[in-house]
Amino acid sequence: MTPVPNSFPSPLPPLPVGIHLPGGHGLDPSVPPNTTQGFHLNHLMLRIRDPSESLHFYIDLMGLRTVFAMNTGPCSIYYLGHPQTDAERADPKLYAQNTVSNDVLTTTKGLIELVHIHGTEKLSKEEYKLHNGNVAPFLGFGHVGFTVPDVPIALERLRESGVKVLKDVGVAERENVPITEWEMEKFGVGIGELAEGYRHVLSQIGFVEDPNGYWIELVPQNMK
Repeated sequence: MTPVPNSFPSPLPPLPVGIHLPGGHGLDPSVPPNTTQGFHLNHLMLRIRDPSESLHFYIDLMGLRTVFAMNTGPCSIYYLGHPQTDAERADPKLYAQNTVSNDVLTTTKGLIELVHIHGTEKLSKEEYKLHNGNVAPFLGFGHVGFTVPDVPIALERLRESGVKVLKDVGVAERENVPITEWEMEKFGVGIGELAEGYRHVLSQIGFVEDPNGYWIELVPQNMK
């Protein structure tokens, strides 16, 4: 097999500031048959400390339900997703039955895999420190994004349940973007003010923190 050529020159030309661009740079090639056709962005994995705390957050508060769980020996894994019908929402066991078969599970989008290393629940958050990717110098992963019908209502419900709100609606400042002072001072990158077009979008979005410190983004389904 021959290597796949890079469709994107380096360096890429800068995008115009503050403009929402469907298709981005416009360099994406067509999807040829027999290569990536049939690929699905299926799930992401988060390492957790205490499954009781994390399952409460993602199931009781964020509406996910368990597709399956497995004790692998040194760790346990939990696959979670959102029920798709009224019947599945009324009966989580039905949702699990409908989703757990290999042909359905592997083509389902928007799943979260939580991985609990056995014994970490006995350690404090300071002893077993998980990094969310937004604090220097341990930068990388950013957030998990959920779309919700009403962001203010969702934030208030989470706040009442003791969840830390990192950014409320109506707020759109430079410090709300995950670019650290460390990056700017050490490397001189990420300099500049937020474009007004992006401020408008950001002001409608909320952020909360899950029990392990991961950032959870709440995006309105009726974005204006």
